[in-house]
Amino acid sequence: MRSLVLSLTFVFSALAFSAVKAQQAPPAADQVVKDACAQAAKANKKVIVIFHASWCGWCHKMDTAMNDASVKKAFDNNYEIRHITVLENGANKSLENPGGADLLAKYHGDQEGIPFWLVLNTNGELLADSRMKSPTGKLQNVGCPRPERRSGLLRWHPRKNIKNETRRTRCRTYSVR
Repeated sequence: MRSLVLSLTFVFSALAFSAVKAQQAPPAADQVVKDACAQAAKANKKVIVIFHASWCGWCHKMDTAMNDASVKKAFDNNYEIRHITVLENGANKSLENPGGADLLAKYHGDQEGIPFWLVLNTNGELLADSRMKSPTGKLQNVGCPRPERRSGLLRWHPRKNIKNETRRTRCRTYSVR
């Protein structure tokens, strides 16, 4: 009987601990970046920070493209990749990394849409972001890679406008040295 009580106590304690752990807030955005930079420094890599949300279809497509066998090794060998969750709604608001929206705004991505990404060195200094000059000279977020026409490290996909017509923009190969 005593072993049954001890076993049940252990099971309930484990369940309570896992429930509390599941409810813990995600780490702060600045801590995510700091930890990624530390890992990158140990492995002589750069850092890619991707701002995303659970509802963002382009964000999921970008993750899928980055995990494609043709580029995954290049990413794994050269970058520490971290995601910062922003712009969640309703019940998913708790998924957001505290400070994520502020970090997105710091790098001028708050008006650009997601996915929005940064490439940082091991000191956390910006090397590149997902904005490129449009034909008019304005910086615009290029969104996510288009896997069916990839060459080089990535091929970036032109965003669609409100009428859902693809703008004719030249895809560019992106790489960071």
